[in-house]
Amino acid sequence: QVQLVESGGDLVQAGGSLALSCVARGSVFRVYAMAWYRQVPGKQRELVAHVPDNGRPTYADSVKGRFTASRDNRKNTVSLQMNMLKAEDTAVYYCYADLRPGGGQRGDYWGQGTQVTVSS
Repeated sequence: QVQLVESGGDLVQAGGSLALSCVARGSVFRVYAMAWYRQVPGKQRELVAHVPDNGRPTYADSVKGRFTASRDNRKNTVSLQMNMLKAEDTAVYYCYADLRPGGGQRGDYWGQGTQVTVSS
């Protein structure tokens, strides 16, 4: 059984920084794309950063220049460094991975979500 476990959500003042981390735990054969999404109540989940297994991350326009995503393929982790945070960044942030577990089928996996709250 593979699980994505996120950490790092917190309450932070506008203009501050926060780092999120996500690790794929369990028997993982291969991780393809990883990504960060966020969701606020009443709205659709939106893509924040997409991190391919080879290539540069891409970002939502709303976070370009402020957020930086990176991954460690040896550790099956993906991180999101968030700088110059704004009140509108407040959301539950979800880690996503397209992966193949050991002895299993390739599929989509989601973390449980971590709350980021930015006070203005």
